[in-house]
Amino acid sequence: MKDLQNNKEGRTLAGILIFGKPELILAALPHHRTDTLLRKINLVRYDDRDDIRVNLLESYERLMQFINKHLNDTFYLEGDRHISLRDKIFREVVSNLLIHREFANPFPAKLIIEKDRVVTENSNKPHGNGLIDPDNFSPYPKNPTIARFFKEIGLVDELGSGVRNTYKYNKIYSGADPIFMEGDVFRTIIPLTTQASDQATMQVSDQAVDENSQTKIILEFCEIARSGSEIQVFIGIKSRRYFQEKILNPLIKGGLLKLTIPDKPTSPKQNIRLNLNPGTLNLQGTFLIMIRPFL
Repeated sequence: MKDLQNNKEGRTLAGILIFGKPELILAALPHHRTDTLLRKINLVRYDDRDDIRVNLLESYERLMQFINKHLNDTFYLEGDRHISLRDKIFREVVSNLLIHREFANPFPAKLIIEKDRVVTENSNKPHGNGLIDPDNFSPYPKNPTIARFFKEIGLVDELGSGVRNTYKYNKIYSGADPIFMEGDVFRTIIPLTTQASDQATMQVSDQAVDENSQTKIILEFCEIARSGSEIQVFIGIKSRRYFQEKILNPLIKGGLLKLTIPDKPTSPKQNIRLNLNPGTLNLQGTFLIMIRPFL
């Protein structure tokens, strides 16, 4: 990065933290690390751990991998798209943990997965104290250069959206509100207990009905062998990748649909048709479908 006053180029701490190799980060900031723990059985020590001492981009990936390894996911229909509630929530939580810490403070950042909650802690330069009200708070950029970079690559949205998005999606995920507490140590608590409100229960129920209806339509359409593009056009999905990954592939892997040329899955003559004898199947752990009533 160039210093506009003296026209000299050099490394900045933000650049080292975002892109640097571990040895460079260690030289510039020896205490930099994120301690990631699973404590569900062994509450004194841990059941699993990742001691993360790499740059912020690699830290983000490793934190999300740890979360994906140890937390269940729930697919939710938002408009006409399936979204991962787990990813929506923890994308915000992890980004906040990495971006808004006070890096000069040797207090280690932590992410701890417990039986009924996830807790994060990071050192902080507070601009207030106590619980954050998502409807009445003024976000303050703690590390604007790092925050701007994360925004440019699509890992965060505008300042302050993380708190609101976490409230929105965690209400559906577990039925409970998250807690954000400002202080010298910034704490985030994400409840995992299932205390779904009537509204959240209705949303999930409506989603299951929509998924069952869409699946039934596809299965009936495929009583005659169809190409993948025919099915995609028929149900009105614009994104080919979304259609393949989220709709068609799960139905094939689950045994509800089958390939007409199974030994050549990429054949241009490949078609897909109803599997006439799949029995009772569980698709992605989301809902059960009995095939016979549809025939």
